[in-house]
Amino acid sequence: MIKKLTKHGNSWALIIDKPVLDLLNIDPETPLEITTDGQLLLISPVKDDKRKSSFKRAL
Repeated sequence: MIKKLTKHGNSWALIIDKPVLDLLNIDPETPLEITTDGQLLLISPVKDDKRKSSFKRAL
């Protein structure tokens, strides 16, 4: 799948198709971890309870 960024206010957004979100069991309440290895952008649902609680506190 090839995607382009979409303008969202003063930022850029990556729209993830619903079938992919469903496959990964991601909804708007799911905290996502964004990391990089210097060449790739990696986005994954947070599975660690400590990270989830830290994310919720940050909100």
